[in-house]
Amino acid sequence: MGIHILSLCYLIASVTFILGLKMLSHPTTARKGNLVAALGMAISIFGTIFLFEHKADGGTSHLHNLPLIFVALILGSVIGFISAKKIQMTAMPEMVSLFNGMGGACAMLISVIEFYHYQHTATESADGFLRLSEELSTLSVLAIISGLVIGSVSFAGSIIAWGKLRGVIKDTVFKGQRIVNMVLLIVILVAVIAMVAITPAISTISESGTFLYINTLHINLFYGILALSLIYGVLFVFPIGGADMPVVISLLNSFTGVAAACAGFVYNNQAMLTGGILVGAAGTLLTILMCKAMNRSLLNVIVGSFGANAAGASASTDQGQFKEIGLSDSAMVMSYAKKVMIVPGYGLAVAQAQHICHELETILEEKGVEVKYAIHPVAGRMPGHMNVLLAEADVNYEKLLEMEQANDEFKTCDVVLILGANDVVNPAAKKDPASPIYGMPILEVEIAKMVIVNKRSMKPGYAGIENELFFQPKTSMLFGDAKKVLQDLCGEIKSI
Repeated sequence: MGIHILSLCYLIASVTFILGLKMLSHPTTARKGNLVAALGMAISIFGTIFLFEHKADGGTSHLHNLPLIFVALILGSVIGFISAKKIQMTAMPEMVSLFNGMGGACAMLISVIEFYHYQHTATESADGFLRLSEELSTLSVLAIISGLVIGSVSFAGSIIAWGKLRGVIKDTVFKGQRIVNMVLLIVILVAVIAMVAITPAISTISESGTFLYINTLHINLFYGILALSLIYGVLFVFPIGGADMPVVISLLNSFTGVAAACAGFVYNNQAMLTGGILVGAAGTLLTILMCKAMNRSLLNVIVGSFGANAAGASASTDQGQFKEIGLSDSAMVMSYAKKVMIVPGYGLAVAQAQHICHELETILEEKGVEVKYAIHPVAGRMPGHMNVLLAEADVNYEKLLEMEQANDEFKTCDVVLILGANDVVNPAAKKDPASPIYGMPILEVEIAKMVIVNKRSMKPGYAGIENELFFQPKTSMLFGDAKKVLQDLCGEIKSI
């Protein structure tokens, strides 16, 4: 009876995962979607703890070590809750990478534990082989090894991504690195094929039946694959530059989903299987969309090191002189404009200026100015970073324009206010074939009547290249911390 109720729990969890993912597609329902999916996960967790049972020696056996399980649940929940409450939006990409790495580590450990179980429940035969006491099919071996490889790569890669976003790990490129990575990947694939191919093949038929054996070769192969996968995860992310980090985070997220799905197959757990497939599929689609937004193939992202050594020819070219604009002049032109477009970037997130930005929007609208926001798909440090940031400040979602919509409206804009964005508004992406961002779709702010750029300094953006927009005749620089500048700007506009 408990098994049937547990299956129902898994079914409910699977449905809530799908509904939650659907609701996450719109900011107005995203919070509710998150709660719906979390509820489904809670149902599946407690269903597994209290309803799971299997036959052992003709009887029924339930989960053991319940005190340890609940200690782990409580400890993890407390750490997760406190971390999520204290984290700043600027550090959210780091947290996503770290938590994603933990998911990959879980999938990796599940594979290690399952192999350990098969290894240590086997009985030694006269010829020195270990005879397995449980059936181990080719599909089971494939699921265990796939979870091991993908989970290890996701874990190691996510930790490196976290370190790079945190600023404690620098982009590391050495001569022949791509070749080393390719050779390492090929060795891992060959080892996986060997492991899957030989495990079911080593068997013997006796009067009492067919028995499956493992030996030292299997054990060495398994732990060798584990070590090589961890090394590959590190080397895979090391050379990838900051400009590609949103794509890498999305890709690693899809890896973790696939690894979780493999773990679900190993345990015959429908909730894990469904959740893993959903995360893997969503992460893959998002990765493709991110690559499309940057006009780059996934292979370019993986081996191209875009942003790691991006200070190319265009960065060193003498662009001429830029011109500054004061707060009072900025307030004046924005107050008497018919239409203002705000382009949020990482500088807005660093300054935690989303709320005062919303206040600026409100003040301008009270003066009859139409205000909208232009959102580039890869603005910030992770997919959807700017959307989440502005949603936190209660900005109306209808005012957030995607890149294509915004580019259509820039020509009717009197003023474009850029808050900390850099690479996503750089005209070199369209005009300079020598630029490392050449071909990347950008927000075409230069076609507006006037552009005001708020930055702390003239330092290059995350891709490490100069922005020729800052030196164009229609562009004026408004230097300072985004939050302080917007506060002063609001005060100036109110006085007009």
